[in-house]
Order: sequence, then structure tokens, then C-alpha cells
Amino acid sequence: MIQRIQTIWLLLAAMTISLLFFLPMVTATSGTTGHEIYATGLYQKIGSQSTQVESNMPLTVMTIAVALMVLINIFNFRKREAQKKIIIASIVFIIALSFWCSRFAQKIPEGLENADYKAGMFLPVVAIFFCILALRGIRNDEKLLRSADRLR
Repeated sequence: MIQRIQTIWLLLAAMTISLLFFLPMVTATSGTTGHEIYATGLYQKIGSQSTQVESNMPLTVMTIAVALMVLINIFNFRKREAQKKIIIASIVFIIALSFWCSRFAQKIPEGLENADYKAGMFLPVVAIFFCILALRGIRNDEKLLRSADRLR
């Protein structure tokens, strides 16, 4: 199989999911203290110092698993059908991950009504978009291979 643009889309999707570790999903401030939600847990920010208040190991493991699932799928290019199924499963897992992140964001002490949604909350949507573009690239390659087989 020709592995072209879908490699880039899958790599971008894996990098987008990995950014959940570095970009906050939700932040809330009250006075001099603030709270931030990352994929690794809830952090309290006092001034410029940030300390972890609550860890969320299952969310961390799921984020790593989804990113690795998308990344490893790049090397599955010889099996187009399996690659498409894994991409669809990745989309389902990304949706579950984003739902889990939104449920975890409700634990912020100031409440969601005073919270600011940051870039991390929208990254799963971008990753799903990249996965859909990768799926489209695989289908285009299948069409190209079918047309080449007709010429033989």
C-alpha cells in the first residue's frame, strides 16, 4: 500500500493527543490561587508555582494509550482494512477520552461556571478531525490501487 498523506494526519493526531499533557484543559482563578486541569490531574497554582493536588492515573494511562494507538497505526500501512478499523476505534476512544476529561474538569474547586476553557479541551476534536482526514487518505489510496489494477 502507498503510505502518503495519512502518515502525516496520523502523526498530527498523535501529537495533538500528546499535547493534553502540556496544555491545560480548564483553568479557574479565585484571588491569588488558581486551579488547572491537565491530563495528569488537578494542579493548584499559587503565583508562579504549580503543585499537583489530585492525580488521575487512569486518565493519564488512557491518554498515553490513545496517543500510542494512533502512532503505532502509522506502521500498519500494509493492512488497509485493519488500519481503517484501528482509526475508527481510535476515534471512539478519543470521544471517550474527551468525555472523561470533561467529567474530570467538574472537580475544579471554583466550579465550571467560573472556569475558563483552554486549548486542551478542544484538542480531542482536532485529533478526531486528523483521524478522519487519515481515513480519507487511506480510501483515496485504495481507489488509486484499484485503478492501477484495472490497467494491468
